[in-house]
Parts: sequence; C-alpha cells; structure tokens
Amino acid sequence: MKKEQISALKKRIDIPEKVVIVPHKGPDGDAIGSTLALYHFLKQKKHEVQLIAPNDFPDFLKWMAGSDEILIYENEQEKCDQHIQEATLIYTLDFNLLSRTGEMQTSLENAPADFVMIDHHQAPGDYAKYLYSDVNICSTCQMVYHFFEMIEATENITPAIADCLYTGIMTDTGSFKYPSTTSETHRVIADLIDKGANNSLIHQSVYDSSSFNKLQLLGTALNNLQILPEYNTAFITLTQEELDKNNFQKGDTEGFVNYGLSIKGIVFAAIFIENKQEALVKISFRSKGSFDVNQFARKHFDGGGHINAAGARSLANLASTLSEFKALLPKYKNQLDYEV
Repeated sequence: MKKEQISALKKRIDIPEKVVIVPHKGPDGDAIGSTLALYHFLKQKKHEVQLIAPNDFPDFLKWMAGSDEILIYENEQEKCDQHIQEATLIYTLDFNLLSRTGEMQTSLENAPADFVMIDHHQAPGDYAKYLYSDVNICSTCQMVYHFFEMIEATENITPAIADCLYTGIMTDTGSFKYPSTTSETHRVIADLIDKGANNSLIHQSVYDSSSFNKLQLLGTALNNLQILPEYNTAFITLTQEELDKNNFQKGDTEGFVNYGLSIKGIVFAAIFIENKQEALVKISFRSKGSFDVNQFARKHFDGGGHINAAGARSLANLASTLSEFKALLPKYKNQLDYEV
C-alpha cells in the first residue's frame, strides 16, 4: 500500500463512519478470520461496522468471536443492500474481483462508498480507492496484521483478534507447511501467540471437530480417488448423490483435495464436486513445485488463485468436465514430468 494511501486511511480510521466488511463467496478460514479481525479492530475505533458474507460459512469457523454478527447476503438481501448503500467505506478482504461475491456483485458495484482491498491473489481489479495487494504473502490474515503495523495499531490486537488472524494464517498455509510460509509468517504467529492467540484450541476447533458424516464422506472421496501416473496427477470425484447420502454440510470437503497431493510422486491434484442445485461442478486444484494451477484454472475452468492452490468451476456435467480435464493433461506433460 502506498504511503499516501496509508496516511489517508489512517486518518479515516480515527473518525468513526459507517463501514461494511465483505469476504468472498464460500468464505474459508482466511476470509472469515481476516474480516472478523478487522471487524473487532474497527469496533474499538467506534465505527458502525457490519460484516456481510455472500453466503454461509462452515461450522468449524463459527467459534470465533463475532461470527454470530455476520449477516448472510443470500438470506437477508434487503437488509444487506441497505447497509451497503449507507456505508461510506467498504473493505473487501481475501478477494480482488467483485464477481467473487456472487449475488452481491451488483449491490457492491452500485455502492456510493469508497473501497479498501486487502488481498493476496493475482490480477487485482481496479475498484478500490485504497489498495493493499501482495501475492507473495501467504494469507490475507497476515496482510491484515501488516496493515495494523502500517497504521501503527498492533497494540490494538486483542486475544480475540489474535485468534482470528492465527486461524486464517494457519488454514491458508496448511498448518504452516506450504511454500508460502516464510520466516516472517512465523514471526507474526509468534507475536499473535504473545498477544493471546490460543494456538492449540484454534487447531482443535478447526481440525478436530469433524462430524461422523464428514468422515464417511471422506471415505467415499478416498474410494473415488484415481491416479494418472503418466502425468503425476491424482483426482477425486464426488457426485451429488454421494454428497446427499452423507448429509453434506458446507465445509465438509475442505482439505479433501490434499489427500491426492500427499501420494508419493504426485505433482498435480484435483477434486471435482457435483452441485446440481447450481448446475455446475466445483473444482479445487493443488500442486507441488512450479506447476502453476492458478494459470491452469484461469485458462481452462473460469477460476484462479495461487501458483499451488486454485479454485475453479465447470458448467458442464461431471462426466464432461472430467473428460475435458483428462484431455488437457497431455499438453502439460512436460511441466508435470518431474520427481518431487
């Protein structure tokens, strides 16, 4: 973020105003953690703050302080639209294109407010007056911590804020195992623990709170796992019938794609999840090394994200989507043909 933007935003933070904070559709730990952390901070500063998520988020994130204050746009559209129209400043966190908010997009595009973007994904849009974009930082939660540094507000980090930031950094780094985890990330984490983040309880709340149905669904996913050894690729499929049979709840498939990537020799992993209600197939890609799944997702499946982690979708049915995916792999054989 440019110095003049930091200075201008710091002045605005010192004067209470009506603020809306928005994560992306299908919010994950980084999205919810970063928005809640900012929410608590701005409430300290006496702002009138409303946090609006495009749709609901997983139960394993609802233990965080303030999560019950989040309005869900798809459930209370009229009320949310009113907040958006009355806001003078809108923060968008963990995404950089308004299209990532689904049905909220039109309302946000018509909002009279100034926008602040804090995000670490590639190719940011141009809608924000105040822009903090850095693809080299592992998570938006780490960026929010650095944002607090920029405006000289790290002393305002309470245990509740520390919990939220820790959660987002932990989940977006795969518990600190991804290459995006740097020594600076660990220094931030150390300070968050010093400021009250309960690291052990956070891990338990996120990773050790699975339902029986989720574990049964994981068993189905692993049973569906296929390997294409000639391309060092593994993929998982889940049909709508399989989701329904196991009483699928939002967030239940979080992390499933990583099981494919955990197999020795696999460089590229994917999961394809049928969603008949939305008439599409949701896709997650993961990779090791230099294979860029962000570019793969952007080019072929209307998606994007990071070099080693990206999301996408297909409007074709599951069988056609799989056929297209397999047909693309020979074009990338040279990039996938190395040992890890």
